Amino acid sequence: MTDTQITHGTVNVFADLGLSDPAERQTKTRLAFALNRIIKDRALKQLDAARLLGVPQPKVSALVNYRLDGFSVEKLMDFIVALGRDVEIVVRVPRGDAPARVIVSEAA
Repeated sequence: MTDTQITHGTVNVFADLGLSDPAERQTKTRLAFALNRIIKDRALKQLDAARLLGVPQPKVSALVNYRLDGFSVEKLMDFIVALGRDVEIVVRVPRGDAPARVIVSEAA
């Protein structure tokens, strides 16, 4: 029997993997997840989504496949607004001893 070692990660997999800009990568991924949910819920084809977002269809393909290097956080928020959803930014003091961070969550 071999010894198995388990390493517990943090709340940010990008930091755990040692990637650059882990907070930004996590924020972009969560925004893209919200966008992809909206696109799926509205049953939009990539070409239709591209028209609504004002980008070429290959950009929507990149978004759907989470290839996010070509998108800024601001642009992803603009896309959410273009699809008829509000983006709300709340600045607050972290709870307890938690470090300050960017949190992206979807409201029902």
